[in-house]
Amino acid sequence: QTHRAIEKLNGFQLENYSLKVFLGAGARQKPQSDVPLRMLVPTQFVGAIIGKEGATIRNITKQTQSKIDIHRKENAGAAEKPITIHSTPEGCSTACKIIMEIMQKEAQDTKFTEEIPLKILAHNNFVGRLIGKEGRNLKKIEQDTDTKITISPLQDLTLYNPERTITVKGSIETCAKAEEEIMKKIRESYENDIAAMNLQAHLIPGLNLNALGLFPPSSSGIPPPAVSVASAAAAASYPPFGQQPESETVHLFIPALAVGAIIGKQGQHIKQLSRFAGASIKIAPAEGPDAKLRMVIITGPPEAQFKAQGRIYGKLKEENFFGPKEEVKLEAHIKVPSYAAGRVIGKGGKTVNELQNLTSAEVVVPRDQTPDENDQVVVKITGHFYACQLAQRKIQEILAQVRRQQQQQKTLQSGQPQPRRK
Repeated sequence: QTHRAIEKLNGFQLENYSLKVFLGAGARQKPQSDVPLRMLVPTQFVGAIIGKEGATIRNITKQTQSKIDIHRKENAGAAEKPITIHSTPEGCSTACKIIMEIMQKEAQDTKFTEEIPLKILAHNNFVGRLIGKEGRNLKKIEQDTDTKITISPLQDLTLYNPERTITVKGSIETCAKAEEEIMKKIRESYENDIAAMNLQAHLIPGLNLNALGLFPPSSSGIPPPAVSVASAAAAASYPPFGQQPESETVHLFIPALAVGAIIGKQGQHIKQLSRFAGASIKIAPAEGPDAKLRMVIITGPPEAQFKAQGRIYGKLKEENFFGPKEEVKLEAHIKVPSYAAGRVIGKGGKTVNELQNLTSAEVVVPRDQTPDENDQVVVKITGHFYACQLAQRKIQEILAQVRRQQQQQKTLQSGQPQPRRK
């Protein structure tokens, strides 16, 4: 379309001037985000990939205009070493193919008989979308490229290694085709996440985006999100003055049938989730034999809440507890001091209505509640993940304001001089 427009406009007469139109840098497609290709190669082939005095690797980097890091010192004694390739998508694919060819030649020369599959490392945040609902995306790539693809289990993940291994078996040609498709999907997921994060940076107050760890650390070779977000996150690190972020408790209600999926085999999934989010996650006993919902008790600072709840929403979608066209909507309860409930509701329900309009979550403070033993009442929030998160953060903001005002009043009453406002 751009080219057609340029042809029509070029030489067009306008007020005695003839237009000269050219394609400017700004009009090019949006630049590809620098998501590197991460490969795992058998340690015995690393020497051949580097070549004598580094000649082979220099040649590859020159030919593909890429930057290639071979992490030889990582995982001392391990059978495989990671390689990170920074380049354009095409450059990464070409480098990958050359490396596969070098390994195959080296295998023939050294009479190495085992099959050498292509192994790609990808951050777990992107793997779900690569697999697709009921594995559809992955099956399609397998069929289109005539390869066999397997992905390492979730159980192998640790906080220090958030990557999963995607193993592709086939000929060099078919593996190279599969690499293009796999990385296309991963880059897409990364760009969508960046866009969502840019949005959230302004949307969800009091969240330290760095602490969320939604993005792999640079050691996995993926850059932090766009500078504006990263620096905003660093600057607005929550909370101020290096205090520890306050721990919050949220009760999230999930379908009773989904409890097994959240807990996982021998409690593996819930333990992992707990570690990943940095939160305490417990599932309360069922209220009765016919209970349709079960309560998940999540305790931790804002970032931990975001991560834990996000993963639970994701898991319910993955495991088909909600229909393909249905958005996952859950109910969350936050307890607030009874004296602060009025502030959440606002005069004539003004605040709660604004909250609902702003967040598109349903926020209800049930009337005539009897405060519990800690003089707290429940605020119910229902909505999809971002709506629910935004409403939770806004309510916590209101509570923080109430606490600050109380503190000021106490200070005034005790006759201590107030710190002067600058």
